[in-house]
Amino acid sequence: MANGNGADPVIAIHELNKRFGRTLAVSDLTLKVAGGELFGFLGPNGAGKTTTIKILNGLLLPTSGRVLMKGIDIEKDPISVKRITGYVADRPFLYDKLTGMEFMHFVGGLYGLDKIYIDREGRQYLEMFDLVDVADELIEGYSHGMKQKLVISSVLLHRPEIFVVDEPMVGLDPKSARTLKDLFRSLCKKGVTVFLSTHTLAIAETLCDRVGIIQAGKLRALGSVADLRSMAESPSGDLEDIFLKLTEGTDEVVPT
Repeated sequence: MANGNGADPVIAIHELNKRFGRTLAVSDLTLKVAGGELFGFLGPNGAGKTTTIKILNGLLLPTSGRVLMKGIDIEKDPISVKRITGYVADRPFLYDKLTGMEFMHFVGGLYGLDKIYIDREGRQYLEMFDLVDVADELIEGYSHGMKQKLVISSVLLHRPEIFVVDEPMVGLDPKSARTLKDLFRSLCKKGVTVFLSTHTLAIAETLCDRVGIIQAGKLRALGSVADLRSMAESPSGDLEDIFLKLTEGTDEVVPT
């Protein structure tokens, strides 16, 4: 099982801070994630999860600290980082007046992918998520879950080495959720690093090699579920019990 203690982590976050005015949303976050690891990033609402993820993907700049993705500094070379990463946001944006397949070609074109390749690979992903029958229909007619599956399919087109996903299971039916979990496992076996943020603790418990718990911008706990049980002095507790025990008290981001 992969862990983040190797000499060459795929994701390396060092003393990361992000401030919005007087509010410190992320505070001195240091974290390493290994190649092929499925890492769960958990925390209460407002804990700093999405802010951290946006920094990992170059959508926000850190106030201080450093983030390396496969040794590439996200601030110095964001384009190179985007070439090797895939990002699924908690509220992804799509163009409603495109069809599903047109959206796949749009995203593939951003990465300079060949149209024949996009047709072949794109339809495979759409078939995986039961979207082939609506591939030529406008996205405006898609349900939330269908849109989520389309975004995931499009992100996988360029075969990212690092896959960052924020609440990927929201809106998915049980079959699609199972497909996505199996996909995560398959990607990790191929050496892809998956950085997963979710409120669905049962998914994190069954899927993740390690879990990091962030609260009020600070990393409160890090390790396997067994490690966290030990920290919480709860040898038989599930991740929900452990999470609640380790995050007792305020879950607000503290102004400084």
